[in-house]
Amino acid sequence: MFKNWKFFIGLALVVVFLASCSEYQKLLKSSDFELKYKRAKEYYEKKDYYKASALFEELINIYKGTARGEEVYYYYTYCQYSLQEYIMAAYHFKFFAKNFPNSRHVEEAEYLSSFCIYLESPEYSLDQMYTYKAIESFQLYLDKYPLSSRVDSCNKIIDVLRAKLEKKAYHGSTLYYKLGDYKAAIIALKNMMKEYPDSQYREEIMYLILKSCYLLAENSIEKKKKERYQNTLNEYYILIDEYPTSKYIKEAESMFTSSSKKIKNYQ
Repeated sequence: MFKNWKFFIGLALVVVFLASCSEYQKLLKSSDFELKYKRAKEYYEKKDYYKASALFEELINIYKGTARGEEVYYYYTYCQYSLQEYIMAAYHFKFFAKNFPNSRHVEEAEYLSSFCIYLESPEYSLDQMYTYKAIESFQLYLDKYPLSSRVDSCNKIIDVLRAKLEKKAYHGSTLYYKLGDYKAAIIALKNMMKEYPDSQYREEIMYLILKSCYLLAENSIEKKKKERYQNTLNEYYILIDEYPTSKYIKEAESMFTSSSKKIKNYQ
């Protein structure tokens, strides 16, 4: 008996679902735009953004240039955002702000355009195109709305994005060191120092520059050794001047002593 009830309940649900789909298909084909507008808002309120989006998309052209046009486009754009179609949403939020400059939603739309780009920013190990785009977009927003209530939020997000770029630069530059390409490591590590002078990795980067110089000297041909050991001494002084109690002090002093002795052999 219980199994029969389960069967009938399941069958009823299927019938309701099919009826609902049939009703929606009829609505899509309908030329009653007022009804479509009403149903689109109902779907939106029920968080059925997929169905609402399809209806609002059609209504954009129907109500273009009318008083309702702004509202329809606003709802459509939010549907894209809620469906996690962030690239599309970023474009439409920006388009909304441009085409409805007097809207009470214009600042919100410009912020959300930037926020959607931010949501597309991937892990640090991947291509960071959207990270750069998000930073640029947020900076433009801050320039335009310096007194916005969202200023702190924007700055925090920018800090997160910059930290991601810094982490990528750190791993990229240290990779040369790990691969034993010390000449390339020195260039990459110094470039990172210039790009991120206040980096959280600063002390370690300075140490790795020193060690790369030393190992490059160790593995050089004779005529280049003296100059490269001298470079090692220079990097030692730079490290110790900024971090006199560095956690790398023992290793640094060992390389300094070794380089100093070897330089004397060339005099």
